[in-house]
Amino acid sequence: MPAPLPSGRSGPLAGVTVLDVTRVVAGPYCTMILADLGATVIKVENPADPDYTRTFPPMIETEDGQTSAYYAQYNRNKQGISLDLRSEAGKATFLQLARIADIVVENFRPGVMDRFGLGYDVLKAENPRLVYTAISGFGRTGPNASKPGYDNSGQASGGLWSINGYPDQAPVRVGTIIGDLSASLYAAIGTLAALREAERTGLGQIVDISQQDAVLSLTESAVIRNTVAGEVPGPIGNEHPFVSPYGLFPCADGYVFFGGYTDKFWSITCAMFGEPEVARDPRIDTMDKRFDPAVSESVVKPLLERWFATRTKAELEDMAGDKVPLSAIKSIDEVIADPHIAARGMIVDVPVGGQMVRMLGLPITLSGSAVQPHVAAPDLGQDNLAVLQGMLGLDAAALAALGVR
Repeated sequence: MPAPLPSGRSGPLAGVTVLDVTRVVAGPYCTMILADLGATVIKVENPADPDYTRTFPPMIETEDGQTSAYYAQYNRNKQGISLDLRSEAGKATFLQLARIADIVVENFRPGVMDRFGLGYDVLKAENPRLVYTAISGFGRTGPNASKPGYDNSGQASGGLWSINGYPDQAPVRVGTIIGDLSASLYAAIGTLAALREAERTGLGQIVDISQQDAVLSLTESAVIRNTVAGEVPGPIGNEHPFVSPYGLFPCADGYVFFGGYTDKFWSITCAMFGEPEVARDPRIDTMDKRFDPAVSESVVKPLLERWFATRTKAELEDMAGDKVPLSAIKSIDEVIADPHIAARGMIVDVPVGGQMVRMLGLPITLSGSAVQPHVAAPDLGQDNLAVLQGMLGLDAAALAALGVR
């Protein structure tokens, strides 16, 4: 059997081979995490219908045209091949790859891979230890399994949309693709758990990830507030349902988050602003009293707004230091320039179209793994020869049948 194609990267997943049959974000982000951690990820795209995000802005001007930085962010550190899985030659080649892979990740609607003749049962017969991760809008089981789904479908059907926004106004979607991203994160966790099991037992399994399930899991106390207290949670804006003070407050040049609701933090805050006696005010001298909505609105908020009004975000953060929880509400450009973010390696340089582009890093820091330079996302079919000839040993006739030269 030919040796798996090396990724050129070390890391805890070095030696693990992943077939990535995903597009957009719910899937590519999962496999990007695996690639960042050292796995050899082979992105499989239909040559006539590649990943849509290759055309998503922002675009980078190159000598050959334009390259999507959006695509590059979620597909870095991967190999790339082009296969039409509807064709007999493409199907046969994918089966060959599956025999030597450890993981397959796909994000089609349930049943699509079966129609290709490449469903889990078929792949399992070829490779019993294969981990098969399937990400979809509503999962592989249940009455809605065959429904199409996008990120907004997950936010809507998972309940998150209904609790986001402000009271007495229409709900507001979360300002990022939280359904896609959370499904990818759960997929990565489930995939690694199944891989551990396969390494121990020699048997793979299906990892079934639903965007609706992923979003529902992010709704904090909403479910138990309904099942235990009979509430139907709705939007609450920047407030917390039972903790105060804990939220957004205006200051001289913007807004900050302040969460000093415990007696300890409240006492420190009052002293920090030169009014230690306020902590002993009988109206607000205990946490329970400050939790009362009427007291919070009439006493606590006016105090904080007075203290914060004449100070900038930076001044307030300097005052708070490591004594009380207070953070500036930063714009994205401020976050990118944050020295702490830099120290954590959360903005990384990745080659895109012949230049280096700063993009999101991996929010996983492992003490035993050295930081490595990132590899550019592959062009469509970039690694056809390296994978199909070098890894599978296909001859010229087989390559010609696939349309590869």
